[in-house]
Amino acid sequence: LIGFQIHSSTVHTQFHSNFSVLPKDIPFGNLFVFSFSQVHKVVLASCSPYFRAMFTSSFRERSASEVSLPDTCPQVLGKLIDFAYTSHITVGEQCVLHVLLAAMRYQIEDVAKACCDFLTKHLEPSNVIGIARFAEEIGCTELHQRSREYINTHFSEVTKVDEFFSLSHCQLLDLISQESIKVLCESEVYKACTDWVRWDMEGRSQYLHALLNAVHIYALPPKFLKNQLLSCPILSKANSCKDFLSKIFQDMTIRKLPPAPLRGTQLIYVAGGYRQHSLATMDAYDPRRNVWLKLADMGTPCSGLGACAVFGLFYTVGGRNLSLPNNTESNALCCYNPMTNQWSQRASLNIPRNRVGVGVVDGCIYAVGGSQGSVHHNTVERWDPESNRWSFVCPMSVARLGAGVAACGGALYVVGGYDGQNRWNTAEKYQPDTNTWQQLAPMGAVRSGLGLVCLNSYLYAIGGYDGRSQLCSVERYNTARNAWEPRAQMQYCRSAHGVTVYQGRIFVFGGFNQHGFLSSVECYCPDKDEWTYVTDMPVGRSGMGVAVTMEPCPGSCKSLHLLPHSDTFLQ
Repeated sequence: LIGFQIHSSTVHTQFHSNFSVLPKDIPFGNLFVFSFSQVHKVVLASCSPYFRAMFTSSFRERSASEVSLPDTCPQVLGKLIDFAYTSHITVGEQCVLHVLLAAMRYQIEDVAKACCDFLTKHLEPSNVIGIARFAEEIGCTELHQRSREYINTHFSEVTKVDEFFSLSHCQLLDLISQESIKVLCESEVYKACTDWVRWDMEGRSQYLHALLNAVHIYALPPKFLKNQLLSCPILSKANSCKDFLSKIFQDMTIRKLPPAPLRGTQLIYVAGGYRQHSLATMDAYDPRRNVWLKLADMGTPCSGLGACAVFGLFYTVGGRNLSLPNNTESNALCCYNPMTNQWSQRASLNIPRNRVGVGVVDGCIYAVGGSQGSVHHNTVERWDPESNRWSFVCPMSVARLGAGVAACGGALYVVGGYDGQNRWNTAEKYQPDTNTWQQLAPMGAVRSGLGLVCLNSYLYAIGGYDGRSQLCSVERYNTARNAWEPRAQMQYCRSAHGVTVYQGRIFVFGGFNQHGFLSSVECYCPDKDEWTYVTDMPVGRSGMGVAVTMEPCPGSCKSLHLLPHSDTFLQ
């Protein structure tokens, strides 16, 4: 039998402190009877505010010689009486709920907390909904909160067990309305709703529209939404719901909207990089709290890699392991799951690509250019997560290593780079629908090792190397006008840095310049057109992969670094 024991040092302390406040007509030796056991009133009063109030107020129990507690199991009450005398209790798995109920009713905090801790440690997808309901019914706020946190963290697993399908539509609506739900993709929330309706089509179909309103439809992958409109049997019987989703799908495809953010807290992930040798480290930065998290290392040291996030998963593409005795380019596609803090392998690229550019369009990863030894690539590969296969698409007009790559408006943009002889200021755009490239207006400066991001339908080309020195300059491309314009310079010149967009601002990490490897992090505000120093990375480096996705699940981080200068620039 699984169970637990507790020994409380506070009970005897409480006895001495409470003894002095008991009325003089309740001496220590005064006994009363529960119907099965004799108990000293002062002993119960010492560990229970409930009994203390009973015996020190004008209730009839104050002078009664016998008290009946019919709502409490005698065996459970016996355990609590033993605890009052000995400060010790042993609780088995089969009676823990009964003991918790009694401890809450009689306000025996040490026992209630021990029961909560035990139940929290034994939460599982198969029991958490029932425990959450029980905790709410008896008013155990702490256990209810912990149970809700478990449900939010393990949402996908919980929605596959029978208890989930016993939820009322109001309870399900409350659950999926939580922004703290941790899912790799919003399709998991959508599927939970349709599965719940399918459990009882006749009785539950009326609630589908209300449930879909709580789903973040704009965060669904367009391909997924299209497939649902074509083949979901529930939608075929719910015309209003199908029309609702169809209008959103048209809006997403016509306007080429970027995916809406995932639920919950997002962090900036930084993988690999180079500092005297290639690194295998994986860190995550939380700009809200100015905190760095140390996560599971990659399997192999890697620098010059590309990185992106797809459906909540963090991917690294290509790169090179430059560390004695190795110096090999990589064709690996590695996947980090924030839910488990674990890495796994996906299908390898067709060719190794060091200093590769990476972008994501319609849920597919594009690996652009890069090099293998002295060969610089103009080729481009696309990875489809559904088939786990790489396939070549139309090549670029020139070879590019260290180019800036970003997706914007449903197209893939590539700027700058190096072909082994020339550094480029040229730019081109790839249209997946037609598998064609289009030449764009060139940048004002040649740049390799630059960063490129899309923000508010503009492209920002940041820093880089022009063949003579690292650059501080920034250019912004207007996709509507096909024109570049200068923007505020960074505080530090840098190349081979990491860039990403987080909550409407651009973050730049590390890199290299004439002073060496940089650890500094800068943030750009487009409204003010200014850069702000934010913090430092745990280790200065260049050539790392950076992307934004959901925060790791609690307990998955190896260590926590709290930085001393905790600014609130995001507030």
